[in-house]
Amino acid sequence: MLKIAWSETYKYALPDGHRFPMIKYELLPEQLIYEGTVKEDAFFNPTPLSDDLILLTHSETYLSKLNHQLLTAKEVRNIGFPMTPQLVLRGKHIAHGTYLCAQHAMTHGIAMNIAGGTHHSFADRGEGFCVFNDVAIATNILLKDHPNIKVLIVDLDVHQGNGTARIFEEQPRVFTFSMHGERNYPTRKERSSLDIGLPDGCDDASYLKTLEEVLPHILDTFEPNFIFYLSGVDVLQTDKLGRLALTKQGCKARDKYVIETAKRQQIPIAISMAGGYSEKLSDIIDAHANTFRLAQEVFF
Repeated sequence: MLKIAWSETYKYALPDGHRFPMIKYELLPEQLIYEGTVKEDAFFNPTPLSDDLILLTHSETYLSKLNHQLLTAKEVRNIGFPMTPQLVLRGKHIAHGTYLCAQHAMTHGIAMNIAGGTHHSFADRGEGFCVFNDVAIATNILLKDHPNIKVLIVDLDVHQGNGTARIFEEQPRVFTFSMHGERNYPTRKERSSLDIGLPDGCDDASYLKTLEEVLPHILDTFEPNFIFYLSGVDVLQTDKLGRLALTKQGCKARDKYVIETAKRQQIPIAISMAGGYSEKLSDIIDAHANTFRLAQEVFF
């Protein structure tokens, strides 16, 4: 059975009352249950991750600032959300959810987090709506607990995974692959193990051709035995913060290729949703739901 991490804290309402982009974390589980893709027992509720495990990735100074609400005004602006204890707690739930997804994936082949993919968070700071780097945190726990593990992070959000790239720049057991819009945020890119910057207006055919040429080569040369996949739907042409031109069908084909590849090569895969900022909320929900539909179809 497909296991999905979700917590009430994911629905966190911003202090100014502005619900976007948080509302998708409330509506997506409802949609998946309503349409029959999964049943309620597919969802599990992660507790907050302990600080000692967070410190495997984030600096003690940064974590202390978050815990005691001591970030400077500039640091808060860089994150982009008004800072509250509830937001920090939410991040700890999400990080634990991604780690527990990794554990479930090792047993069932795949598991998914309704949230996560917060790849702009560095060890010592947050950026771009990202407080903690959930995938980096989960990866570092796996590295600690499994001496022979080699982790591939496939980041197909429209923005480069700059925080993730920096965190693992000197870790030979982690391969960071980011395929993103070249002219998208962040302006200053970090160096992933492999970066592919796509031109504005990149369509389904060009995108999929590039992915299908590159991913098998990474798998053949790096030989990972675990995959984290950031399945951002901000690659859509309708996205307000993206510059690419994928259709929902193209985005679904992308997810299908990654998920089927992991299944065929028998590599456990944990998926975090990452970004999605289309004008119509229904486009965001449907594109994200496609990822879950495919996971259920391919693996179960």
